[in-house]
Amino acid sequence: MLRSIKQLYGDRLGASDGEIGHITDFYFDEQNWAIRYLVVDTGSWLPGRRVLIVPHAMGRLDQAEKIQRVNLTRIQIEKSPSIKSHKPVSREFEAEYCQYFGWPYYWQDDADNHLRRTQAVVGYHLQATDGIVGYVCDFMMDAENWTIGQLAVKTGHRFSGKEVLVSTTKVDRISYADSTVFVKLTMEAIDNGTGDLAPVLATDPSFTKA
Repeated sequence: MLRSIKQLYGDRLGASDGEIGHITDFYFDEQNWAIRYLVVDTGSWLPGRRVLIVPHAMGRLDQAEKIQRVNLTRIQIEKSPSIKSHKPVSREFEAEYCQYFGWPYYWQDDADNHLRRTQAVVGYHLQATDGIVGYVCDFMMDAENWTIGQLAVKTGHRFSGKEVLVSTTKVDRISYADSTVFVKLTMEAIDNGTGDLAPVLATDPSFTKA
């Protein structure tokens, strides 16, 4: 089932022995669109801290519930490495994080990671092959394998335009310098929904649900 990422922001998380905070963001791998981490603000429990939770540690996402379950304890989360909100997540931090929980690395070598924040990409222009057609306003994620299958795009005027869904398989590249997502579709195909806009979800062999 596809879930709106935007609708998950603010959802509270409950560990096995109590609440731990709420979701503020997600890190995804731009190479295969796999969600790698949820960013959690620990709120009044641990003021001023933000921690990462991997999808492996999550229970089933329940749309009817506003408290999503995490298969960890509060002490595990409290002792885990915290992130600096103003700095990107480095490979060094990821290695420390995985070692702390005893989880295997998802990467195959020591190359730089390709993690991007969903909150950062929201608002990026969507560049078709023949011009800018709109901007990214949301992400649609498969709740079973935690892979982003579609971008929700607002076309036309920012306030009166319509939303369309574009498969992530049609994304050519993301330019962070230009705040633009480039896709292999024409403006007409995107605006009219006549192109290949159906959801095609990538398989991420490194994802194994706990």
